[in-house]
Amino acid sequence: MDKKTLSTLADRQLIERLGGPAQLAKTLGFTTRGGVQRVYNWKERGIPAAVKLEFPEIFLVDRHQSEPAPA
Repeated sequence: MDKKTLSTLADRQLIERLGGPAQLAKTLGFTTRGGVQRVYNWKERGIPAAVKLEFPEIFLVDRHQSEPAPA
């Protein structure tokens, strides 16, 4: 597997761990009708870096610990 495929797989698993596309869209405040579809698309395309940086408390955590990664 190439690096992008591994990253997308990790993002897909993270979305599911965070409750799936509908729950994650709600958590991120995507209340428009297309919010769930937007998050669902990330399962194939990967979570955009800009979104990860906008919500570091959700996406930029050490996945082996429950604490956020050091800055």
